[in-house]
Amino acid sequence: MKIAIGSDHAGFRLKERLRQWLTSRGHDVVDHGTDSEESCDYPDYAAAVARDVAEGRADRGVLICWTGVGMAIAANKVKGVRAAPAVWPEQVRLSRAHNDANVVTFGARFTDAEAAEALLEVFLNTPFDGGRHSRRLDKINAIEEICCE
Repeated sequence: MKIAIGSDHAGFRLKERLRQWLTSRGHDVVDHGTDSEESCDYPDYAAAVARDVAEGRADRGVLICWTGVGMAIAANKVKGVRAAPAVWPEQVRLSRAHNDANVVTFGARFTDAEAAEALLEVFLNTPFDGGRHSRRLDKINAIEEICCE
């Protein structure tokens, strides 16, 4: 799977760990930065990863900031992106199974590396259920068409 990844300064260490973890499992990883713990602005990295996913250059996206919330908000501004913060395994599973989330966000302040790896495993291995959930995604897509012209 091709994975786009990015973080701000607060998420840099966790991003590096997850990038290595993904690579060790055979994924093709595109790292959009940041490349240090020097202060930077998370929307820049969220946009780069979200565009890769929305435009089909990546199958999924991973974003890390201090809380995971700012990255989710910014990524969800890109048409076609469904970013969901990762907190609990069942929440992550349902974000894929019911919402077809294509970007996952982590809060480096609240998620240690081992937990993030476990949550990422769930995110990558859970398929979208389709069925009644497809109808709901169609409605989300219709909202994007109206609001994101």
